[in-house]
Amino acid sequence: MSAVVTLAVDAMGGDHGLPVTVPAVARMLSRHLELRVILVGEPTALAPALKKEKLEGHPRLIVQPASEVVAMDDPVAVALRQKKDSSMRVTINQVKDGLAQAAVSAGNTGALMAVSRFVLKTLPGVDRPAICTAIPTAHGHCHMLDLGANVDSEPEHLLQFALMGQAVVRAVDGNQSPRVALLNIGEEDIKGNEQIKEAAALLQQAPNLNYAGFVEGNGIFLGDVDVVVCDGFVGNVSLKTMEGVAKMIGGMIREEADRSLLRKLSGLFALPLLRGLKRRMDPERYNGASLVGLNGVVVKSHGGTGVEGFVCALEVAQLEARRNVPALIKDALAPIDPAVAG
Repeated sequence: MSAVVTLAVDAMGGDHGLPVTVPAVARMLSRHLELRVILVGEPTALAPALKKEKLEGHPRLIVQPASEVVAMDDPVAVALRQKKDSSMRVTINQVKDGLAQAAVSAGNTGALMAVSRFVLKTLPGVDRPAICTAIPTAHGHCHMLDLGANVDSEPEHLLQFALMGQAVVRAVDGNQSPRVALLNIGEEDIKGNEQIKEAAALLQQAPNLNYAGFVEGNGIFLGDVDVVVCDGFVGNVSLKTMEGVAKMIGGMIREEADRSLLRKLSGLFALPLLRGLKRRMDPERYNGASLVGLNGVVVKSHGGTGVEGFVCALEVAQLEARRNVPALIKDALAPIDPAVAG
């Protein structure tokens, strides 16, 4: 049996809260007998959800009280300075106090990053933590970062993101030599702004980094690289664009199928193909963005995800905790000259 891992879970965060988080925890506990969960939230609100999922008195579940909730539209300052007993803050505290190996929340992204950074601090050599997640490609997936934690990044920060992304892929995918690329407007060396050109020079010189050069936006999905590096502004726009295109394609397919009875009947024959395509592109399968660069594992679930999506985020947190991703990132950054790394 694998070693016991404890996850701290913010039960109240996200657009849906308890109707999603508690059933997801129930599935994880039944699926992984070596898993323990600290479920953080308001006890009175939690009680009916726990009863519904038959989790009352579960031997591997602890309920940790929290009297406040960080709303999805709360300013970062409110979450950080005023709501010190929020379910989000208490969840992160479990990792800081060594009671859990990872924390998961579907709450406000900006607040989660700010609270996590304040409570856990950054690893040595990390100037700015980043948001990293898996993106579906033609041959599986790649990992992309930063996806919104930093709207302005210096070349030195992009170097840190590259090394952190490489460490994540080595840990979770078992790929010991992932191909790392910089997102750019072209593949030629002359393309891009000064930030990208300077970052490329740093990545080329970095020891033990399999730098694959530039990748364009359409190249993200070809499966030719394993880590795509960009600043948070570009990364977040790219991610939201991907989500929008996926929804548009799904909507168009439904509209075309509903145009006539003949098309509906034809759609029945294509149903296995469409289901397979939907499964491969389903964003819930890739739910669970890692806040990398912190002194602990923190995973951000999409606020609007359903139960299956939240389960995927919990799986990401459990895997990163087992592989001790923060320690791997620390080791990856150690050979870099502090003057160069920022």
